Amino acid sequence: MKHLNKFIIFYFGLLIAFQASAHEMNPARLTLEEGQGGSYSGLWMYPSNAVGLPAEVSFTDCEESERNLPEVKGKYLVSKIEINCDETLKGKEISFRGLSRLTDALVSVKFLDQTSFEGLATINSSKFDIPREISIYPTSYFWLGIEHLLSGIDHMLFVFGLLFLVSGTLNLVKTISAFTLAHSITLAASVLDLVSVPQASTEAFIALTIIYLALEVGDKQKYDSTPWLIAFGFGLLHGLGFAGALTEIGINNENLFLSLFLFNLGIEIGQLTVLPFFGLIIYLLNSKKIKIEVTSFASYFIGGLGTYWLIERVISI
Repeated sequence: MKHLNKFIIFYFGLLIAFQASAHEMNPARLTLEEGQGGSYSGLWMYPSNAVGLPAEVSFTDCEESERNLPEVKGKYLVSKIEINCDETLKGKEISFRGLSRLTDALVSVKFLDQTSFEGLATINSSKFDIPREISIYPTSYFWLGIEHLLSGIDHMLFVFGLLFLVSGTLNLVKTISAFTLAHSITLAASVLDLVSVPQASTEAFIALTIIYLALEVGDKQKYDSTPWLIAFGFGLLHGLGFAGALTEIGINNENLFLSLFLFNLGIEIGQLTVLPFFGLIIYLLNSKKIKIEVTSFASYFIGGLGTYWLIERVISI
């Protein structure tokens, strides 16, 4: 019966991984650049792996002069788009139809007067007016950072597993801080083209870190002095994963460092948000009423997820 329970937990993890792999963060992207006489040209990029029909974008008081059929480029269906407005797009409405809870739309508009606009449309807020006074702060990247952390189950699972290796509050602070510092370094280095690693290989190595973590959790040994070393080393790899997602989304080059900072800040806020939730799960699993050997459960659950991701990502290389 004991081995049967482990088998069930392991393959339950595989099932979760299968479902999670189809729902990675991959927002739609609309980029426009102003030309002469109120004309705008750009790209409408919609994730090819999204469930259902692609969302549509429309413009109030502007006439769409051209839009070609979408072409598959990487993870996106890409359409070239051209519109003509009477004067300017400022003060006019952009609306989206067909967004889902798993697919938001990041909007970037560059104007001739060297100002720019960044906005994020969601299923609950699918339309907005472009303000006449453009904000210089690309706050949309902050929300994308939160979304990426919360939808990146592999990253959250790694943080969850780290909690089993830490003894004491101070060590927990050191561990999370080390993970944060490490992935911040490689995130910045990759986006600035100081480091270049194939994204598929990076994702496979991240899966390996999760399997290794599962083995460490299974040993039921607490790290009293150096858990932050493991967190820092593996955090470097996870930072490359964050960078790959940000590169695919696209980044505001006019505010490169600010966009990068806000994206990373969003990741950290998302990380801090889930920590109490993870702590509550561990507490409940340890309670006498449930009577589950929590470390064994976590080890096989994390290992099942990591194994599936490793196989899936190695095949895709």
